[in-house]
Amino acid sequence: MIGPNTKLANLPPYIFGRIKKLKDEMRKKRIDVIDLDMGNPDQKTSPQIVERLVDTVKNHPGTHRYPQAKGMPKLRKAIAHWYIKKYHREIDPESQVLVLVGSKEGVCHLLMSYLNPGDIALVPDPTYPVHFNGVYLAGGVPYSMPLKEENNYLPDLEAIPKKILSVSKIIISSYPNNPTTATLPDEIFFKKLVAFAKKYNLIVVHDFAYVDVVFDGYQPPSFLAVPGAMDVGVEFYSFSKTYNMAGWRLGFVIGNKEIIANLEKFKSFVDYGVFTAIQLAGVAALEGGQNDILKMQEIYAKRRDFMVENLNKIGWLVKKPKGTMYLWIKIPEKFSKKMNSLFPSDSEESRFSPKVRSLEFSEYLLKETGVAVAPGSGFGQYGEGYIRMALVTNDERYSHVIKRLKEISK
Repeated sequence: MIGPNTKLANLPPYIFGRIKKLKDEMRKKRIDVIDLDMGNPDQKTSPQIVERLVDTVKNHPGTHRYPQAKGMPKLRKAIAHWYIKKYHREIDPESQVLVLVGSKEGVCHLLMSYLNPGDIALVPDPTYPVHFNGVYLAGGVPYSMPLKEENNYLPDLEAIPKKILSVSKIIISSYPNNPTTATLPDEIFFKKLVAFAKKYNLIVVHDFAYVDVVFDGYQPPSFLAVPGAMDVGVEFYSFSKTYNMAGWRLGFVIGNKEIIANLEKFKSFVDYGVFTAIQLAGVAALEGGQNDILKMQEIYAKRRDFMVENLNKIGWLVKKPKGTMYLWIKIPEKFSKKMNSLFPSDSEESRFSPKVRSLEFSEYLLKETGVAVAPGSGFGQYGEGYIRMALVTNDERYSHVIKRLKEISK
């Protein structure tokens, strides 16, 4: 059998697949699995958005034809107006906005648009997997920028070797951050990032998927709102988290018009854009009342507060995040010792790399409690020692999660 090309074959193993396989096996045995491993919103899409989609599909058959790949003007104008209202910066809907079949695909396509084989991209670690997998698929080489708790999960830009910077093309950033939940208190880091990008001739890719998944009155800064940012970068947005539209596959990117134009050119060869009815539903989302966003924030904040309080009570020390729908949890020391006892040093199972210990713990947790979480190592080597817990199941289930974790924490 002919195998895949080298770029696909060289991709790191998708370790989340091991968790999914184990979940499927347990469900076949009728074991109750509480699914907290994937950032898949459980809340409903707003009725006004759904109604706009249904009306368009039923009553406007012309929209069933090929869509405008760049994004219909009505949606691009709605995006520009939304950004001006939110961040008080002018955006040209014609040259600085591009509609995407989801921001994940958009980030990957941008990396493929700019990276030649062997080119280096500066990638935070840990990070959302497409940030490094997209580099691999483009034939590029990701250079890890460690995000450490002691540094508030900010990359140390000055620690990057000059010889690396001299051959780098792209630097990736994302705040509020998945998986670490880190947020920026102000624009200071973005101002440094703009100056850094100009000094070393880098394209900045800021993934802003969690722009509205924030709590306690926190308002995250936009990279593009910083003076000079439009000269060097772009910012990616998603309807998935803000409007509970994960399955709809709708996102957009705004920013430097040359970068937007090249991404548009690439997309014209690989996709036809987003179904027009979904684009019009996106207009309804941006122009409609934003009360559903407040409800979404309240629901996640309530779940966050309950889980943080009760996890700390049972010895799972975790800080209360201001953004994202996740908890980033350091594996309690007692479980590290327990894992070592389960996999003695002279056994074959113990010979896994330190990078996969969080995977072993996630599998252990799923088998022992039925609670599925994401292993930190799935987000990069510096995610080792952590797990990510997504707050994406109905409220009644969280007391069951705590009860099960308490049992194994004694």
